[in-house]
Amino acid sequence: MGGCPSVEQKSIHEFTVKGAKGKDVDLSIYKGKVLLVVNVASKCGFTNTNYTQLTELYSKYKDRGFEILAFPCNQFLNQEPGSSEDAEQFACTRFKAEYPIFQKVRVNGKDAAPVYKFLKASKGGFLWSSIKWNFTKFLVNKDGQVIGRYGTSTSPMAIEADIQKALGEV
Repeated sequence: MGGCPSVEQKSIHEFTVKGAKGKDVDLSIYKGKVLLVVNVASKCGFTNTNYTQLTELYSKYKDRGFEILAFPCNQFLNQEPGSSEDAEQFACTRFKAEYPIFQKVRVNGKDAAPVYKFLKASKGGFLWSSIKWNFTKFLVNKDGQVIGRYGTSTSPMAIEADIQKALGEV
């Protein structure tokens, strides 16, 4: 019930994903950085708070080895209905996002993106591993291991101390 099949990858750095414009992005380029991986949506009640705080966190920590990887997802009440490029333009224009926005993905089910299968297998959620809603966040250490999972209702700024710890600042 909602369990995750095992995945062979041991690090997020072993995955290649698609950028918003369809170009391959090898996640090994993020080796040595702390990552916050988030499934985002432009028409969700949590959109304004999350995007505003993600931009704030990114501005504060980007020069210290921190990256945000945003994956648009339309699996929850069709709250990301446009194209991947539309999602990127929305984030960059309305919220001044400077972090990468990737191609739209599925985060649950048999067609879930492999990187999300890895994230969920690494840190299951409450009761089962499925992602419950938009703006679920995974904190990944410099070695590509998932060290934290935070639900939709946990705002990005609420995990700032965990980010600082992962960066070795506390």
